[in-house]
Amino acid sequence: MAVQGDKLSEVNRGQLCEKGAEAAGALYGSNRLTQPLLRKNGRLEPISWEEAIATVGSRIKADSAGFAFYGSGQSTIPEGYAASKFVKGGLGHNQIESNGRLCTASAVAALKSVYGVDGHTGCYDDLDHCTTAILWGVNAAETYPVLFSRLLDRRTQGENVTIIDIATRRTPSSDLSDRTLLFNPSTDLAIANGIANILVSEEKCDKAFVEEHCEFRIWDDNNAPDGKAVMFDEYKRSLAEYTPEYVEQISGVAASDIRTLAATFADKSQRIVSLWSAGANQHTRGTALNVTLYAIHLLSGHFGKLGDALTSLSGQSSECGTREIGGACDTLPGGLAVSKESDRRTAERTWNVPTNRISDQSGPHATELWRQFSTPRQQGGNINTVWVQASNPARSLPNVKELFAPSRQMPDKFLIVSDVYPSATALAADLVLPSAMWVEKNGMFGNAERRTQQWFQQVAPPGQARPEVWQILAVARQLFESGHAGMKDKDGNFLFSMAKDGKVIPVWDYAQFYDINVDMYLFEEYRKFSTHNHQDLAPYSEYAATRGLRWPVVQRNGSWRETRRRFVEGDDPYVAQGKGVQFYGSPTQSDRAQICFHQYATPSEMPDRDFPYTLTTGRVHNQWNTGAVTSRIPGLAAPMPTAYVEMNPQDANGLGVVHGEVVTVETRRGKLDLPVRLDRSRCPGVGSVFVPFNDERLLIQQLTLDALDPISNQPDYKKCAARVSKRHT
Repeated sequence: MAVQGDKLSEVNRGQLCEKGAEAAGALYGSNRLTQPLLRKNGRLEPISWEEAIATVGSRIKADSAGFAFYGSGQSTIPEGYAASKFVKGGLGHNQIESNGRLCTASAVAALKSVYGVDGHTGCYDDLDHCTTAILWGVNAAETYPVLFSRLLDRRTQGENVTIIDIATRRTPSSDLSDRTLLFNPSTDLAIANGIANILVSEEKCDKAFVEEHCEFRIWDDNNAPDGKAVMFDEYKRSLAEYTPEYVEQISGVAASDIRTLAATFADKSQRIVSLWSAGANQHTRGTALNVTLYAIHLLSGHFGKLGDALTSLSGQSSECGTREIGGACDTLPGGLAVSKESDRRTAERTWNVPTNRISDQSGPHATELWRQFSTPRQQGGNINTVWVQASNPARSLPNVKELFAPSRQMPDKFLIVSDVYPSATALAADLVLPSAMWVEKNGMFGNAERRTQQWFQQVAPPGQARPEVWQILAVARQLFESGHAGMKDKDGNFLFSMAKDGKVIPVWDYAQFYDINVDMYLFEEYRKFSTHNHQDLAPYSEYAATRGLRWPVVQRNGSWRETRRRFVEGDDPYVAQGKGVQFYGSPTQSDRAQICFHQYATPSEMPDRDFPYTLTTGRVHNQWNTGAVTSRIPGLAAPMPTAYVEMNPQDANGLGVVHGEVVTVETRRGKLDLPVRLDRSRCPGVGSVFVPFNDERLLIQQLTLDALDPISNQPDYKKCAARVSKRHT
């Protein structure tokens, strides 16, 4: 099989990055998982699917309260929705999390704080109309190359678009930018506050926009996540200390550059797109930084016009789609919350389950879930069985030696892994379920511009590999037949009963799984949730007939219409006539967005005499995340087969090390031997080192810190204290 870019796609317009061009190779690795495996006497031994499903069912039935589900932004929307319904509507608790907590939780928390609802306000079309694109700590040229190419294509066509790279290290994005501003790790919040201060103190705000559409709040760790409502003058006083000179002292960015950034935002003729990703989100002040970036755009009025927008880019294929279906411990499908009684009743009616089936208690967030799994039961480790789908937590969790490894030495802790290759997590599992990949099954994804996209199966999975959605349905049916009350609706029927022409189809029997379009059935049920928070979705058939639609999608004059810009009259169907801009999801129910201030704070771990460097981590061009799939594709693995440590030449000279020499990188959690990379196009600032995390053999996540953002509970992978030493042989 081969892969070709779709020229009619509105997102990639026929272009593919290297990972996309090599994607067909992912199907044919020599060690694909093709049969269920159960650990017996310390070894993973082949078993039948019947035994595998019975094993999962018996673990859950014996201790439903000790079971947790760990999903993924790589799962399809139907898979994520089925898991959410299985846990929340079936088992009656909220012990389900996703690796999305590690990626975009701070972005979600900020969207809800500013607008009251999740989902970005702009779309990728803004890249085609902006005059300035600001990269806030995102190496877009390597990690989002197809989107970044839209900016570069405009340049080659003679258009004037300025790219500003604000980063902790030089990257290929820096080489392609008009200006690169290197800042000290974790000080980006101070930079953003400095820009906001100039806008308000020098009266460079869009006064009319702010007065009509915004309110002000001040946050601190005691009043998060809602903050304290204040008037403009108090907000202004809170910012006053963030003068350009003070920000320069903190961040290392010149005061003149802070003024230039503020002047760019103050220029009404500009159309500004702000882009960020894990660099801003994986941050102990990630939510605070996100809301401050929104504040800058709102204060300056760079909102609501094509080319004036902000987007937290999501690296996973359905990061946004699988958070919309209630895949987190505190959410329900359609942006509903487990904490709200009315939302729980809505979900119970939609699922036709008894009142109070859905718990009002949030489950543990991702790192707490794994901490409990790695803690003995008698010491409060209440989670004893975890089912992982489409994720590799043995390599992606921070501080894995504490959060993951201990569970593998506890005989009463049982790990179930659905995967396509023997990843590090699969190899550590007690039960492995072979899964179908991407085009080996039907599916739907949701991307960062609110676009829902659908596809049909194109090739058969190898051996006994099967879609994860079938795995969930089969386990649910096994529990139903064993008498588990949670797998029955309030009428006594199977929780996932699906009928065609009035006849129930036994979709739990794989021989009949494709007798009905399971994706369509689950999506149409999920679609009922989408109208509660203005996230309306079109019927499944509309997605099958198009290349995706951006929600809210509403029917007008007999056709389904998508929304490019939220909260903007004439585009968003929920904005009342004459309003122009209406933030109808406002957390204060005032139709106003919240401009929030948050004080800069130093990282949880700062460099000191013993650990004088700051260690940061990230993705690289050819590989993706933990490399569980990309490392098995020769065309991707060969250019960058192993991890390394990037150093600034000044630091390398000080240690007396040269390019390629192996050094020891150590933090308070562990140490690792890595070759040094000295490269002008990939160079951290003085005092910082960078290590990619795609290498399963050189596990940098042993060294990273599991400090959390206090609002989003997203861990900070980007900043911990480290030392680098020359090895003596």
